[in-house]
Amino acid sequence: MKTTHHTTGLNAIQIGLLRMFDRQIPDEDVLEIKKIIVKHLGKKLLEEVDNVVQEKGISASDYESLDSEDVRSTSGPEHE
Repeated sequence: MKTTHHTTGLNAIQIGLLRMFDRQIPDEDVLEIKKIIVKHLGKKLLEEVDNVVQEKGISASDYESLDSEDVRSTSGPEHE
């Protein structure tokens, strides 16, 4: 099998997906595919956040203290 090198910046998976959808797709199918991808990426994001929270030992009280703090910056153009 001959390997083709692409200069598009896309990886093999992305190119494979483009080839798979190289046809007219109804709008409702496109929307469903987008929802599936967003759901998958959202799940992966939540898993990563859970990992970071666990690794850093962040607790509910940490969130509560952040919620009660005024974390707005006092520097910048709007405060000059």
